Amino acid sequence: MAFISNGTTILDNGAFSVSLGSKVLIKEITASADATISFVDGTADVVLDSTYPIYEFEFINMHPATNDANFTFNMSVDTGSNYNVVKTTSFFLAGNKENDSGTVFAYSTTYDASQSTAFINITEAMSIASDNGVSGTLQIFNPSSATFVKHFICTNNHSGSGYSLNNFVAGYGNTTSAINAVQFKMSSGNIDSGTIKLYGIKDS
Repeated sequence: MAFISNGTTILDNGAFSVSLGSKVLIKEITASADATISFVDGTADVVLDSTYPIYEFEFINMHPATNDANFTFNMSVDTGSNYNVVKTTSFFLAGNKENDSGTVFAYSTTYDASQSTAFINITEAMSIASDNGVSGTLQIFNPSSATFVKHFICTNNHSGSGYSLNNFVAGYGNTTSAINAVQFKMSSGNIDSGTIKLYGIKDS
């Protein structure tokens, strides 16, 4: 007799079968006054190659050491020797103030990019207040493709100036070379604290 949950056989004739799921944790890095956090394929147990079609970074309570810093990222095609992939992006945000005295919904030309090799802003300026920070996800699709540009989508929420600000960033690395390293940093100063987790997402 089989025990089936949500279409998956868990117990069959006394034998257990537990699915590993489609999302696999590859690497977790916790910041402590770090200038950068880097994930480089083949280094320190990091996998960032054709093993998975989608890679997802989860960043949790990233806190700047410098006031008004933005959380940023860039990609590399030479295993981290250079983080300068050409990128085109869009950036918009929605926000609400804690006391409900103000709202915002806007496209930001300040934080988007057109064929830029610079680090990409994935938040607006953040506060160093102890209870402020940013949490969210960044997904990169098919980074090892030798045919297509490298699409990415980032959604996050950060607190600042009494607002809850939901940022939406999307774009592509305009290269057909394989992306094999990703780096995060603040636009100024160190990453005071926070955790970034890298996951691989399977086809099925």
